[in-house]
Amino acid sequence: MIVTAKELTKKYKIPRRKPGIINSLKSVIHREYDDVLALNKVSFQIDEGELVGYIGPNGAGKSTTIKILSGILTPTSGECKVLGKIPYKDRINYVRDIGVVFGQRTQLWWDLPVVDSFELLKDIYKIPLKTYLKNKDELIEWLDLKTFLNTPVRQLSLGQKMRCELAASLLHSPKILFLDEPTIGLDAVSKLAVREFIKKINKERGVTVILTTHDMDDIETLCNRVIVIGKGEIVLDGPLKSLRDAVSKKRRLILEIEEGDNGFDIKGATLVNKDRNRLTIDFDPDIITPADLISTLSTTYKIKDILIENPPIEEIIAKLYGRLNIWGLIYLL
Repeated sequence: MIVTAKELTKKYKIPRRKPGIINSLKSVIHREYDDVLALNKVSFQIDEGELVGYIGPNGAGKSTTIKILSGILTPTSGECKVLGKIPYKDRINYVRDIGVVFGQRTQLWWDLPVVDSFELLKDIYKIPLKTYLKNKDELIEWLDLKTFLNTPVRQLSLGQKMRCELAASLLHSPKILFLDEPTIGLDAVSKLAVREFIKKINKERGVTVILTTHDMDDIETLCNRVIVIGKGEIVLDGPLKSLRDAVSKKRRLILEIEEGDNGFDIKGATLVNKDRNRLTIDFDPDIITPADLISTLSTTYKIKDILIENPPIEEIIAKLYGRLNIWGLIYLL
């Protein structure tokens, strides 16, 4: 196992603030605190070469976990090992083998050209020149950075900056990459480029990737395994299919029709939406097969086109969060 987390727990003390000037003055002399449990006995293991989605609503504990695994935070109790090291105890040696990208933080120097930031990172990580040049050239090509290498970071678009962040995190050939919201705020084209790159380094370089994101298209596109966290606890861990099955086994049939009766009464199937000549139907394949459903529908509708798919992953996640009552948590991350 490349990552092992065992009963990780993290508590924060948050100052209790009461309204009013008098209460503010009292808090200077005697400050009261509330305990906030960000992680509660979180345990999981990740094998080398996996690409794992780590998801949950805002405040569920995702970023706290990533910060502990990357050595930024120390857990209140429990333990973890990454690459055989305890991240928060052996941080200097440990960071040589990991890459970290936080979507809303930068490791690039704001006023320097991108290539100067790369040179500084080469010296910080003490990367051998031959390795550095090979990695830099490869990453520039894969991420299409050539046209803005000499541009100051502050002048880059958000998509360009994120591609540079990804390159910077991989210059020293890390064995594991932590990605915390890497596609946040990106346009559609930039998101596609980032996703393709993540798949590439996972397959071609064998880099283990742990991805936290609220963009469910990231999860659907990249991850075969998902870990769902809520209220600081792991609530589901397994293949993406098991997440779908845990919520609903239903599939979705989309019909383009020319004409037909508006009535709909088919056992095992539900009409989700009718928009002019387009029908969206959810059905349970354990009750009615796709062939039987289409055959039944063809008796009342003149069908032009058919599409069978799984319900959007956003709907599955929303139902799961609602069922587990893990919405709207406010924790310090």
